[in-house]
Amino acid sequence: MLPDSPGPSPRTPAEIAATLTAVLPVLLRAADRRVEKEYGHPKPSEGQLALLRLVTEQDGITVRQAAEILLMKPNNVSAMVSQLSGEGLMERRQDPADRRVAHLHSTERARAHSTAVDALFSTYVEEGLRSLGDEDVASIARALPALSALARQVRSAAS
Repeated sequence: MLPDSPGPSPRTPAEIAATLTAVLPVLLRAADRRVEKEYGHPKPSEGQLALLRLVTEQDGITVRQAAEILLMKPNNVSAMVSQLSGEGLMERRQDPADRRVAHLHSTERARAHSTAVDALFSTYVEEGLRSLGDEDVASIARALPALSALARQVRSAAS
C-alpha cells in the first residue's frame, strides 16, 4: 500500500529501492486492472504480452532464445507458445535444417492485440502524468534514463 502523501524524498539507495519496489508494481497493477475492464477481448497475461512483443520485434526467434531474453525457463515459454498458438496469436514453425528447433512468429491478430493493449497502458499513464504538476512530470522525465540503466543492471545481474 502506498502512502497518500509521499513525505520526504528517499535519499539512500535502500530508501529509493524500497520506494521503487512499492510504487512500480502498483502502477502496473492499476493500469492492468483498467485494461482488463476496458479492453474488449481477453487480455493476455503480462508474460504472454512480453513474449508477443519479443516475437514481434524478433520474428523467427527460437523458444530457447526467447526464454533467455525474458529470463524464463524454456518449458514455461514453450507452454505459453502452445497456448498462444491455440488462440491464433502465434505460430511455431519447425526449422528445416533442425526439426528439433522451432521458430516463433506472431500473427497479425497478435500484433493488433499487443498494439491495442500497449496503447491503453500508455494512455492510462499519460492521463496520470497530465494530472501531475509540471515539476513532477519533468522529474519523472529526467529519471527515465537512470531508470533504464537501473533496469539493465538488475536484468544483467539476473541473467
